Amino acid sequence: MTRLESPMGEGTSEELFALATAIAAVVGGSVAVEDLDRRVLAYSTLPDQLIDDLRREGILNRQVPDEPRQLRQYRSVLEARGVVRLPPLAEGELPRVAVAIRAGDLPLGSIWAIDGPQGLDSAGEQALLDGARLAALHMLRRRSAAELDLHARQEALRGALNGSGSAAEARFRLGLSDRPRFTLIGLAPLRVAGRQSLPVVRLGLSAVRHFAAVDTEAAVTTLGRTVYVLLPELSAAAVRRLAEQAATALSRPRDTPLRGAISSSEIAPEKLPALRSEVDDILRVTTTDPAAPPVATLEDTHARVLLAHFGDTLAREPRLRHPAITAMLEHDREQHTSYAATVLAWLDAVGNTGRAADGLGCHPNTLKYRLRRVRELFGLDLDHPDDRLSCWLQLRLGTQR
Repeated sequence: MTRLESPMGEGTSEELFALATAIAAVVGGSVAVEDLDRRVLAYSTLPDQLIDDLRREGILNRQVPDEPRQLRQYRSVLEARGVVRLPPLAEGELPRVAVAIRAGDLPLGSIWAIDGPQGLDSAGEQALLDGARLAALHMLRRRSAAELDLHARQEALRGALNGSGSAAEARFRLGLSDRPRFTLIGLAPLRVAGRQSLPVVRLGLSAVRHFAAVDTEAAVTTLGRTVYVLLPELSAAAVRRLAEQAATALSRPRDTPLRGAISSSEIAPEKLPALRSEVDDILRVTTTDPAAPPVATLEDTHARVLLAHFGDTLAREPRLRHPAITAMLEHDREQHTSYAATVLAWLDAVGNTGRAADGLGCHPNTLKYRLRRVRELFGLDLDHPDDRLSCWLQLRLGTQR
């Protein structure tokens, strides 16, 4: 294979090409050095190296193709502390070995090698580990002072959201004015059953680049599966506009959209952990609902957030459950009756028997009979408004869990 013109972009130089070729000489298969966006920064050029069509396509396009199973492999590589062996994903593809490139805990990219016919030996594994350390030094050396400052702001925001350090320290490290008014945005993928979402490392990196372009005062960091963005000195309308733009721009692949959450605004940095909790509450209900709005505030989701917290309390303290509701649900499960659905339909209809019966597909007299039986069998009193509210909450939560 003849060498192509070197892509002399950021983090790429002849040194990385030489490093890839040196690793390939030990491993036996083609080697590629990639960044976190899976762009090919450098690749080996030995004439007799083992190679397949997927590697050729990645080299020619300077980009590894998007494919859900590959996303899972990349996630496993970035989470591992050593060399990872990976099976082929398609016919004609050769097995691979890979290792993450890190500077401390900061992920920078990965090195991928096609595994030779004899499998990776100890010398090949050591070559990959040593290569990852050298690649990290080289990639860090090429980072600009602005990028390093950006990373420092990420760490400062992460610490502030965790509540570590003083308010004065957070204000200084984040470059906030004495009494800034700031808002926190959270971004997380919609959870779709059977589908892998975008790795949070890649999502965070994309968010850093996005907000560096649209608001230079923003600070971005990742915690768990959420990307948090601190936006100082902006109106509520401007914050919502930026959140909606980010949720659209960073949704990749397009069939796995993001959900955005906007906190209330604050002026005290020590309130950041509380704003994070507010954002987490919103995302908890919107990332599990395909019909939820792409971007929401606590006001938009208040009822569902409140129900979620009420459900948490019942889960921690089952003794608080109404014994009649528990007995009714057990009776329905054992006897295949529908008393709980009947009571919930009647409560949802605010006591309108006709509307509740229509929703259940039964006669109003049948519904009235079931309600009488509920009182007789379980002693459930639906005449008092407090009891009705308690029953509705527990039955409503029972339909969501």
